[in-house]
Amino acid sequence: MTDCSHLQTILADSPVGKVLPAIAALNLPNWWLAGGAVRNTVWKSLYGTNCGLVIKDFDVAFYDANGDREQELAAKQTLAQQFPDAVFDVKNQASFAVWRAGRRPYSSTEDGVADWLHTATAVGIRLNYLGQWQFFTPYGLDDLFNGIIRPSPAHLQNPDAERKAASFLEKCPNLRLASPLN
Repeated sequence: MTDCSHLQTILADSPVGKVLPAIAALNLPNWWLAGGAVRNTVWKSLYGTNCGLVIKDFDVAFYDANGDREQELAAKQTLAQQFPDAVFDVKNQASFAVWRAGRRPYSSTEDGVADWLHTATAVGIRLNYLGQWQFFTPYGLDDLFNGIIRPSPAHLQNPDAERKAASFLEKCPNLRLASPLN
C-alpha cells in the first residue's frame, strides 16, 4: 500500500472523510484540507489511547486572488450549518498576509500550506470533481507516519513551532522530535 493510499484509508472512515465531500461542494478555488485534522487523525490512528490529540478544527485553505473575507465567512457558515458540532477555519491564502501580521504573501494554496509550522501538518487532501482523493505532501509522509515532529524549513528557529511541538508531545508521548541534524 502506498503512503497516500494508507493515508486515504485512515482518513476515509474518520470525521475528515465525512466533511471532505461538503468542502468539495463549496467549489473553492484550489482548496486543500490540511493541518491538525489530518495530522491528529493519523497520529490517533497510529498510537490509539496513548495519544490525546483530537480534531480541534478543520483547516480549509484555498487561493482566490479576487476573494475577500466574506467568501471565507460564507464557506465557514455553510460548513457549520452542515456540521454544527465541528469548527471550520477557512482561509484564502491570497489574502492571508494582509490580515495576519508577520506573514509573507503566498502565491498559491500550496505555497501557504507548505509554510505551516511542521512537516506533518503541511499535508493537504481534497476530492477532485470526480470525487477522487488528491494529496499535497511537500515534505512527504514519512514524518506523519513515523510520529516525527519536525519544523518546516521556514520555521526551524520559530518559538511557535517549538511551543506547538511541546504541546503535541504532552498529549501524545509516543511522538518524537526530529533530530536537529535531520
